Amino acid sequence: MAAVTALSGAAALTLAGEPSAQASPAPAARASGTIHAAPYEYLGWGSPQKPTDVMAATGVKWFTLAFILSDGGCNPAWDGSRPLKGGSDESAVKSIRGAGGDIVVSVGGWSGAKLGEKCSSAAALAGAYQKVIDAYKLKAFDIDIEDTEFSNATVRQRVVDALKIVKQKNPGIVTYVTMGTTPSGPDATGKDLIKRGAAAGLANDAWVIMPFDFGGHSGTMGQASVSAMEGLKNAVKSAYGYSDADAYKHIGVSSMNGKTDVAGETVTTADFKTILAYAKQHHIARYSFWSVNRDRACGSGGDADACSGVAQSPYDFTKIVAQYGG
Repeated sequence: MAAVTALSGAAALTLAGEPSAQASPAPAARASGTIHAAPYEYLGWGSPQKPTDVMAATGVKWFTLAFILSDGGCNPAWDGSRPLKGGSDESAVKSIRGAGGDIVVSVGGWSGAKLGEKCSSAAALAGAYQKVIDAYKLKAFDIDIEDTEFSNATVRQRVVDALKIVKQKNPGIVTYVTMGTTPSGPDATGKDLIKRGAAAGLANDAWVIMPFDFGGHSGTMGQASVSAMEGLKNAVKSAYGYSDADAYKHIGVSSMNGKTDVAGETVTTADFKTILAYAKQHHIARYSFWSVNRDRACGSGGDADACSGVAQSPYDFTKIVAQYGG
């Protein structure tokens, strides 16, 4: 992506989704309510809170709604089964927008049938993505590429090429590619994905890492997250030929609140504040986390998809992310 798009894309998209005045090379962080702070909420399971309640309690205005999957073929559906239009998901989107917010839609995730694998060509995959974009007149789109979709080089290339088509057909749309990471940054597969994007001329707004499920790290999870983001910045800088400043504007982070999927690994509110300080220092493109559903203490038993596993008040983590303005 040309350096100028760091300002004309995600960094210039305000709450209303309209281009802001030309930003300076190092804009001051804005108040909450921008696209830069868009935590994940998944509406199909995990006892989801009403998005409008979350907005009122935290100041967050954007949500990343997850996940769009394959319905068995090259056709998108929420969790692979719920329709794009006419159901509870569309009602939730309308409620968010009615309260002055907006959405990023995320495609992929760890489980389920992935469009990147079910669609046999980049053109077909772009067509499936376009159905989602058209259904909600999206201003922003996230590909959460994990598991077999991530590990297959042919599929990685298909996703890159499909996103390039999406960019061409939807001028101004903000795109994110979200992937796992090591504490030192993307692994060889992640670096390959970024290189493929650069080689294809994909003007991706942000390459985003999920700094958790490490299986071992040094220091706090906040420090490990910063280390991972520095590794990501270096990978994006190398692949695209950006300056450091422009590379930072093309990276993002999506953490996980509380206990993660790895035994003994916990991300605290202090870690979120460490990430927030880093985001503000470098003006990264995106600060998100998995997930709003989990942003509350567990009751007896507890569902790991519906609570954090740590002592907290409701929305402690979301309120930190809401402080990020780009």
